[in-house]
Amino acid sequence: MLDLRAPTLPPERGERLVRDVYKRDFRERDAAIRDAESWKLERRQHFREQGSASRDALSRGEWEEALRLIDERRDDLLESARDDERRGFVFHRVRVVERPLTPYLQWELHSLRQRAEYGERIRTVSAEVLAAAESEGPLPEVVILGGSTLYQVLYDESGASQGAIRYSDSGIVGRWESYIKELYGAGEDVESYFAREVAHLPPPTTNAE
Repeated sequence: MLDLRAPTLPPERGERLVRDVYKRDFRERDAAIRDAESWKLERRQHFREQGSASRDALSRGEWEEALRLIDERRDDLLESARDDERRGFVFHRVRVVERPLTPYLQWELHSLRQRAEYGERIRTVSAEVLAAAESEGPLPEVVILGGSTLYQVLYDESGASQGAIRYSDSGIVGRWESYIKELYGAGEDVESYFAREVAHLPPPTTNAE
């Protein structure tokens, strides 16, 4: 087990942002980053994503269509990767995985493997090794932009986005960035994980959402 206690995220030290404000704030701050890294910790095993045709196909049980739509975005990913290179920007992601995989996570791992092909640095960490770190509950969903802004992304029980709490305190941001880096160092590259654990799986069984 990875006995790594997470730093705290006191809500009173941050600013609550509703979904639309969070999305706008995130886009503006992300676009301004130059010569810096960003980090994401993804813990939930199911999300209700909005605005994704591939995710919608998964919800309808149309697995081959969902994968086809993932493959169609390669040009967009290439353009984004070139923009990141011009900006000196590198994005890292830690994806916590539980077994058996949920339909959502099976789908997302196809997406993440493709993102890794275009430069996103992604590693998986098994939920089993986080047992000690999660003794008081699951880790939060966290994104850190450019070492200066941390968002604790909030979701309702169904996995739908409910905005975020934004933190700019350098101590909080720094501690969480160090924590996610340590998880990343303990993780497995998403491409090798995908080849071993995901590539051979049959289409997931989904119910209408």
